[in-house]
Order: sequence, then C-alpha cells, then structure tokens
Amino acid sequence: MYSFQPSEEQQMLVGAIKRYALDDLRAAARDADEEGRLPPELIEKGWELGYLQASIPEAYTGFGERSAVTGVLAAEEMAYGDLSGALAVMTPGLYTTPILLAGSENQKKELIPPVIEMEWKPYTAALMEHRLDFDPHELETTATLDGDAYVLTGEKICVPFAEGAQGLIVYAALESVTQGFIVPGDADGLKVGERHKLLGLNALPLYPLDLDGVRIPKANRLGGGDAEHDMAPILAASNVALAAMAIGVSQAALDYSMEYAKEREVFGVKVAQKQAIAFFIAEMGTSIEAIRLLVWEAAWMSDQGMAEAYKQSYLALSGASDTAMMVTDRAVQILGGHGYIREHPVEMWMRNGRGFATFSGLAIV
Repeated sequence: MYSFQPSEEQQMLVGAIKRYALDDLRAAARDADEEGRLPPELIEKGWELGYLQASIPEAYTGFGERSAVTGVLAAEEMAYGDLSGALAVMTPGLYTTPILLAGSENQKKELIPPVIEMEWKPYTAALMEHRLDFDPHELETTATLDGDAYVLTGEKICVPFAEGAQGLIVYAALESVTQGFIVPGDADGLKVGERHKLLGLNALPLYPLDLDGVRIPKANRLGGGDAEHDMAPILAASNVALAAMAIGVSQAALDYSMEYAKEREVFGVKVAQKQAIAFFIAEMGTSIEAIRLLVWEAAWMSDQGMAEAYKQSYLALSGASDTAMMVTDRAVQILGGHGYIREHPVEMWMRNGRGFATFSGLAIV
C-alpha cells in the first residue's frame, strides 16, 4: 500500500513549490486575471523549480523518474497559489509526459530533451473538442493513413499556448481508436483561431485549432509507425493532475474563507461561531480530505501500472470537480457581500473551480 509520508525529496520539491505558489503565483494572480496575461518571468521562475525535469529519466536529459504521486503533490501546491499560473508552468508536460508514457525510444531521445533543456518553451497538446458530450474515446478529429503519412482533420478547442507553439500532440481518432500524433507548431494546414474568452482561467492563453489536412510522417504517431498505443495511462495521468489541482483550489478557498470567518464580526459575533457557517466549513474540509485521499490512491495505482488506475483517476476527478464547485461557492457565501467583489480572491477561485468538469487534457503529471 502507498505511504502517507512523503519522501525527503518529495518534501523538498513540494516545499519549494509551495513557497513559489504563495509568494509569486498568489501575489500575481489578481493582476494576471484582470490583464489576461501571465508575466513570462513568473512562468520561468516556476519552470526553474524543475518539477518536469525531475520527472524525466537521465537518459532523456532529465534528473529523476516519473512519479504520479509526486506529480499530484506538486500540482496541488501549485494550484493552491493560482490555477492559471500552475497550468501555464506545467503546459510543456502535456507534450513530454505522453511521449514518456507511450512514445518509442527514438521519440523519447529526440523529442524530450529540446523541451526540458534551458528555459520554458511553448510545447502543448490538443485533446478537447467543441461538443457537449465530449468523450476522449470518441473524437471527431480524425487521422487517416495515406501512404507513409497520417493526415489529420478536425477542430480542437482550449489548447494552451497554441499561438507560437513549437510542437504539440494532437489526439485524433484513427479507425475509431484515439491516438496521439506529434505535430510541429508550423505544420501546413494547422491554423490557430482567436483566443478563447472564458468564465475563468483569464490569464491562461487558450486557443481553438483548425486542422485542415495536416500531413505528418508516419513515424510521428505516438509509439512510432503502425503500433497502437494505450491511451489509458495518458488519460489517467491527466485526470489525477486535474483532480489534484481542483483540491488545491478548494483548499485555498477553504483556508481563506475560514480565516475571514474567524476575524469578521456580525452583530457582535464572529462569523465562524454561527452554526450554519461552522457546518459549512466542516463539510468543506471533510470533502477535501476525502477526495485528496482518492487522488493519492489513483496516483499510486498509476505508478504501479495497475489496470484499474484509469477508472480510479476518473472517479477522483469527478469527485474533485464537484468538491471544487461546492467549496468555492460556499467560500463566496461565507464572505457574504465581500465574496462577490474582486477585493477578495474567492470569486476568482469560484470562476476557475467551475471549469474542472470541462478541463480535459489541460494538465498531466
């Protein structure tokens, strides 16, 4: 069974990320949300913490081994500071982690080092499509084998840093089976649309993509050539990442609203002493703790290569999405009228928290 005690290395990494999340991401979050832009130096500082590099083996110029458990610990702390900033810092992992999980040895050696060496670079992935019943196992974007190449056709939405991306992984249906395809950012037929305007994640640049007969070499299929790769580990890694981030946002909202309730007086009584508020806080905390354990278990199962990891990760994300919506909404309620104004961050956390049910493919560990 997995341990509840992080290793010394995990504690050091998570501690560094927590300081960055509070001192840098949290401090810049409001201005970034208002301006719709994350300062490049803020992203670079998070990148220099080396979380992604530490999850890549030395054979591919990293300095560690991938661990989904370490990943969810890091993702939660990062999102505790700010979700948009966390997703931005971790975006290159959308490209490298699927290659690490499902790529051929040649793909790992050739494609991972340019991403993790030196400064942060815009490498990304495109999974989501504009459908109410979106299912990653039933994509409308298609891949068709044409001689020694695959031709990609379709539309994607919510692709982070698509404008100017140096490379991306596009997921498409090949004979009704979802597969990943490595696409250069300047490929012919790849068109980036106008930036999305969403309820939340205002600071994170998200774009639609139009793939109009994008032709890539056969070797650019994840795994290389004709071999079909398993999507379950990739989806599991994405689900647990998003679930951990949802818990991070939820914990931030709980901590902030609880401190407010302890200090704020209404008619001579601390808000936290009111029974309804106390019940709110207790239920918020209970839900967070319960789902956090589910996330850890799903990550551990992923590290063990267990077949049930995908199912468990789906349950974790489903529970974490509901928890984030409940907790952030109640945080706004606890602050009363103050919860609805931008002087406090809870309204921003509520807007961000509302989207977890639709953030498929925006993070991976």
